[in-house]
Amino acid sequence: MKLSSTHVLIAIAVLGIGLIGGAKLLEQKKSAVADGRYTQFAECLAEKGATFYGAFWCPHCQEQKALFGDAASKLPYVECSTADKSAQTQICIDKKITSYPTWILADGQILNGAISLAELSEKTTCELPL
Repeated sequence: MKLSSTHVLIAIAVLGIGLIGGAKLLEQKKSAVADGRYTQFAECLAEKGATFYGAFWCPHCQEQKALFGDAASKLPYVECSTADKSAQTQICIDKKITSYPTWILADGQILNGAISLAELSEKTTCELPL
């Protein structure tokens, strides 16, 4: 079956509209994160006794922080790596942190890996902003 130039143009137009729409949604999500929307959520996590243990060199820890955008500085975060990356800080040794990121909740529950905001909300009862 041979495609006519009209069909090709229509397909290109539909693809272009889809890409533009997707880019706009991504930009809206970025601006929502950048506007501090998750500040109260991060502060609630701290109030509920959740603690995020990580290492500055850990890409998954950076991904976890990125979910919070500008509010990442409000996270209840504990750095586990020494500056030279050769050892773990004493608090992380005492807490038996063996992987990054690790979340420890107030009830002692341990969550390993980058955790979705929805799961953190569910586990801590902190309200996730829409």
